[in-house]
Amino acid sequence: METSHLTALKARFGIIGNAPSLLHAISIAEQVAPTDMTVLITGESGSGKESFSKIIHTLSKRKHGQFIAVNCGAIPEGTIDSELFGHEKGSFTGAIEARKGYFEVTDGGTIFLDEIAEMPLGTQARLLRVLENGEFYRVGSSKVQRTNTRVVAATNLNLQDAIQKGKFREDLYYRLCTVPIYVPPLRERGQDIELLFRKFTTDFSELHRVKPISLTNEAKILLQKQHFPGNIRQLKNLAEQISVLELGDRIVDEEKLQEYLTFNEPKIKSNVIKSDFFQSSEGMNEREILYKILFDLKRDVTELKKILLKVIESGNSAGYDILHENPSLFADIKPQEDFNKGLTLPIQRINDPIETMTYAQDEPIDLNYEVISPSQDVTLSLEKQEKEIIIKALKKNKNKRKHAAKDLGISERTLYRKIKQYDLEDLA
Repeated sequence: METSHLTALKARFGIIGNAPSLLHAISIAEQVAPTDMTVLITGESGSGKESFSKIIHTLSKRKHGQFIAVNCGAIPEGTIDSELFGHEKGSFTGAIEARKGYFEVTDGGTIFLDEIAEMPLGTQARLLRVLENGEFYRVGSSKVQRTNTRVVAATNLNLQDAIQKGKFREDLYYRLCTVPIYVPPLRERGQDIELLFRKFTTDFSELHRVKPISLTNEAKILLQKQHFPGNIRQLKNLAEQISVLELGDRIVDEEKLQEYLTFNEPKIKSNVIKSDFFQSSEGMNEREILYKILFDLKRDVTELKKILLKVIESGNSAGYDILHENPSLFADIKPQEDFNKGLTLPIQRINDPIETMTYAQDEPIDLNYEVISPSQDVTLSLEKQEKEIIIKALKKNKNKRKHAAKDLGISERTLYRKIKQYDLEDLA
């Protein structure tokens, strides 16, 4: 049975719930807090393990010392030793100055090592030495450092299984597990689920000045039957989602709640999605909406390719390389045989003669090609004119293909193909 003392303790640390397993965990944390014993907190992700580490630190004689929470799974393996134990200047690339680690900073305080099962084996060995005699080395140093830091660890994994798989040291496990605390998952806490839901929706309504959400009796029963693999985090997300989206009288019945639960935990349908689903997103679940987005995206890409192809075929020489070097991109909108015909470089027809033609941003080259006026009888094909331009560009650059391609504003690959097409290998 909960005492007034436990009630005050829960209020102090913002813990909501009356489940016997939860009260038992709080009681153990309170009893072990005044000691210097190492504590291992176990429980599923999102169940509130960090709150218990704060209880232990705040009720201990170290309460005026530093408290640091470290997520071992979020620190890269190559830097975790430096983060925990510090390093000397020049000990590795980027170590431009000496740095204290968390065990030095928390000397006289408490360090909370969350996701301890994710810690590398080498770091586990160094941590074991700290727990046994309070000694450690900075990275790049041979000088022994000492610390009087209390360690509280937590994990959402089964460390016994990790030991069997060779991923966790057995000696470290027994050193950490001096006092174990088990934080129950939300699904084992009964009516606490409703209490937490009410707390979250009330906080949200006060923050945004809206009417609070109310659940019918049937909705409350349905809520308590949920598995909640994400535990308190998942319940909080659900509460805030309902608070934002629910309109009208703000009373959520069993049917409405089921809609929100289904949306948050989408199930993969075994039946094939029919094409008429993509006419509208109404009534779709998340998977079906994703399919619709992908189909719409494919259609938009196809339209963009058609536009690009029209730009290329209208005479934009800058797009020739895209077409010829990436024919597969256009295979679904243009027959393959069209790519084998080859496209010719556009030749501008003007009335007044000109002596130079500029490609891209290079120096103009004197190609001296024949300008065809409208009054002339056009007998040369575009291929012939293109061939003559390539020949003159090669001669100007002393048959150096790289420079000729640059003057022509095309890639070397395209120039090589044109040389082969017009049988200019001997010239080049």
